[in-house]
Amino acid sequence: MTHQPGAAPRPGTSHQSGVDGPALNRAHWDERVPLHLNGAFYDVAGFRRRPDVLRAFEVAEVGEVSGKRLVHLQCHIGLDSLSWAGRGAAVVGLDFSAPAVEAARALAVEIGVDARFVVADVYDAVEALDGETFDVVYTGVGALPWLADLHRWARVVARLLAPGGFLYLAESHPFAHTLDEATGTTVAYDYFAEGPFVSTDTGSYADRLAATTQNTTVQYEHRLGSVVSAIAAAGLRIEFLHEHDRALFAQFESLVRGPDGFRPPEGRHRLPLMYSLRATKPGHPDA
Repeated sequence: MTHQPGAAPRPGTSHQSGVDGPALNRAHWDERVPLHLNGAFYDVAGFRRRPDVLRAFEVAEVGEVSGKRLVHLQCHIGLDSLSWAGRGAAVVGLDFSAPAVEAARALAVEIGVDARFVVADVYDAVEALDGETFDVVYTGVGALPWLADLHRWARVVARLLAPGGFLYLAESHPFAHTLDEATGTTVAYDYFAEGPFVSTDTGSYADRLAATTQNTTVQYEHRLGSVVSAIAAAGLRIEFLHEHDRALFAQFESLVRGPDGFRPPEGRHRLPLMYSLRATKPGHPDA
């Protein structure tokens, strides 16, 4: 899992141009690796004891992975990657942060799980992996807002997939990014604003009070229609698009934690807080 942002323009964000987004974002993520390794949010100590952080809906929607080749794009410190490997997949994790990849490699050795981790920008994944193809391309919640060019990303995904393979994407619902942070009941931001949004925030979603110095990031908002259209334009066939009424963390102050995520309090209308999508590359798996 990567950063679950409110990527819509929030207080403290701007539409500055001319900033080096990839460099700023990489510095931001590099600095937060130790914070995420040692904090309660990722609970790496707990992961060492029980190395599986996958959500039940993801496991059900992806299906059996034993013996399949799976690449996890934007894998951060590799907890999801290693969870899929523990379920029998032959896993490669890819991330642009060298400290994150180093942490993932070390954790794989610690828990005795066989997985490979590669440092590369997601747009360079095909070259970084020497043209290797996969049965599953997996992308977890919080990855897309860091991507400026969704069509380019989708073309990379299509090239990474073997015939008959599929993309599985779980992501924060863009409608939720339009709502006020306190209650999640009022539309406070423009759904159609795409960015880039430049923001400066200390700490991390894993620890808001942490002292950090690499605090400026550049993010983007991708509407649901934009995501589906980019994937379809890359030649993949959409199998399903599911919307979920829960989030992986307290996206709004009013959300209440339950056994499978965070939802509005009892008596409030449900909201689309996440979505998941599966899209297949045409062709026979043995082609």
